[in-house]
Amino acid sequence: MNQLEQLPIPLLQWFQEHARVLPWRSDPTPYHVWISEIMLQQTRVAAVLDYYRRFLDALPTVAHLAAVEEDTLLKLWQGLGYYNRARNLQKAARQIMEEFGGVFPASYEEILSLAGVGEYTAGAISSIAFGIPVPAVDGNVLRVVARITGDRGDILNAATKARIRAALLETMPKQFPGAYNQALMELGALVCLPNGAPLCEQCPAASFCTAYQEGLTGELPVKAPKKARRVEKRTVFLLFHGGRVALRRRPKRGLLAGLWEYPNEVEAGPAALEAWGVTPRTLEAGGAGKHIFSHIEWHMHALLAETADDTLPDGWVWADGRELEEVYAIPNAFQAFSDTVSARLRSSL
Repeated sequence: MNQLEQLPIPLLQWFQEHARVLPWRSDPTPYHVWISEIMLQQTRVAAVLDYYRRFLDALPTVAHLAAVEEDTLLKLWQGLGYYNRARNLQKAARQIMEEFGGVFPASYEEILSLAGVGEYTAGAISSIAFGIPVPAVDGNVLRVVARITGDRGDILNAATKARIRAALLETMPKQFPGAYNQALMELGALVCLPNGAPLCEQCPAASFCTAYQEGLTGELPVKAPKKARRVEKRTVFLLFHGGRVALRRRPKRGLLAGLWEYPNEVEAGPAALEAWGVTPRTLEAGGAGKHIFSHIEWHMHALLAETADDTLPDGWVWADGRELEEVYAIPNAFQAFSDTVSARLRSSL
């Protein structure tokens, strides 16, 4: 991987000229870098910006994050998905308060010990906030390095990741580790794009990149195909009464654990309402939607009902428009029905 020895100077020069201005780069405290890195997992930068600002306005310190009520935390996270990221943030914040006296730990090993923090996140925080020369290897970085070096290992394989991480550790500029890690990520996000569509003419590594020089950008990186997702057909019940919509909380474990949702069941019909003790006064189709999780797809259709009274099963709640906006965190999985629900609640005012 001797190409990596040639990379630091042209990459850092490119980064100095092309780096996006981002709030966590402008003020790279450990807390800010940590929050941004967790938010950016599985989420695009553009989508994170508003959430990041709102989150820090509400929870400006580790102590605030450790103390906040979980429902408030999940509401702040609503729209980002993967809600266990938020729960792990709070677990880690409480670790920091209890084990580190409220001071963000300053070594790679201690940061790695925090809940929800893996090698990549620990490397990012360590290098960016503390100047520790340790790589931060995410999907963007794996793609960049595989193409530059011509590595044909499966980048989803632990051995390939370990090999690339070791090569980066050996060749990264020890005086600029944070900038170098961010530059690698930025190159993957802006230039060395996935799916065989990189902008090689704009790349500072083009003159020594194996994939570009040998016409292999469509073949690298190598990634084993994912297993096909299971499709699950679900019926979503949009139940209304007195200007409110019915919600129930999901179980504490499993998919979307502990979040509020519109009641739904696998391929259910109106008979489900009877089983719940809910009497519909009207019943009609309420639209359709689809949501893709990592291992499953929900194909949903909705039944919309105005109920005869306010009877609901134990633990369910009626929520008005303000409460949907400010109190209850509804997963993105039900985004397809948001406009329908909002319109119905407005019409009942």
